[in-house]
Amino acid sequence: MKKTIKISFITLTSSAIIYLGMAYGLTIFSTVKAPSGDLESLKFNELQTNQQQLPELQTYQTRDGSELSYRYYESTAEQVLIFIHGSGYHSEYLQELATYLSEEGVAKVYTPNLRGHGPAPETRGDIAYIGQIDDDIYDLIDFVDQRHPEQPIILGGHSSGGGTVIRTAGGDASHEAVERYLLIAPYIHHTAPTNSSDKNEWANVNTPRMIGLSMLNQIGITHVNDLDVISFNMPSEYRDQTETLAYSYRLQTSMHPRSDYQKDISSMNGEIFVVAGSEDGSFLVDQYQQVFAEHPNTKIEIMDGLSHFGPIFDESAQKEIAAWLQD
Repeated sequence: MKKTIKISFITLTSSAIIYLGMAYGLTIFSTVKAPSGDLESLKFNELQTNQQQLPELQTYQTRDGSELSYRYYESTAEQVLIFIHGSGYHSEYLQELATYLSEEGVAKVYTPNLRGHGPAPETRGDIAYIGQIDDDIYDLIDFVDQRHPEQPIILGGHSSGGGTVIRTAGGDASHEAVERYLLIAPYIHHTAPTNSSDKNEWANVNTPRMIGLSMLNQIGITHVNDLDVISFNMPSEYRDQTETLAYSYRLQTSMHPRSDYQKDISSMNGEIFVVAGSEDGSFLVDQYQQVFAEHPNTKIEIMDGLSHFGPIFDESAQKEIAAWLQD
């Protein structure tokens, strides 16, 4: 019996050492390379803002005492849209859609800068723990709900911001104040049928490091979650030093739905509107129908000829979004 116990102990110890060796090896001895390639399909030239009409940044306080920034587009509307930006940049590029919806009396609009993003974040491209983005958004919803009591709240996002919204809805503390969801070209998951990472020149994921850190996190080791796992390729002519072109493991994980993304989607209590352009260079938009097939209250609109950013800036897309919000 003692011999059997000893052999089992040695076997388990050896397995643990091998597991840790593999996990740390994949994590430490791999690097994140900046992506390169033709980004013409993403049409960064569409990211135009009117600085004179851009609302000033304001702040709200989160549960850890941090002050995070947002822009507020005032309106006579009796409902509120909180809309989350995508990867690599911040809320400024959402100006045209937010302005249209507010001026047309469709919705009051809040466009927050997620933690780790914006003109002057405390730590660019990183957060303190996995799930902190969820907590920040819940705190913002509380803040908005207190400012506009009894007014419906719609939670929306573009690209990775859409993925963030799906993740937030699937969290343990999913916020009951949110009544509907607006997703523009949302990122779903690398295992989803919408994924086109093999053709995507925008982002470069360090897959070995992602695997290594995932292995470590599965056994509760989190001390290297600050390591970068993804970098983004923004052409130099569109950079202004406010972009965030690399994400840590904990930020990257916190901005995307969980592995069981269908469970997150099923937690979205309320109607969903998915809008994307047929010429989206980031995702396989014809697969959104399959992804959301089991959610009974989902409308999907693929706008002909529009790019990944197109629905934010195109007037016909803005009108479609406004019509759904007013329905």
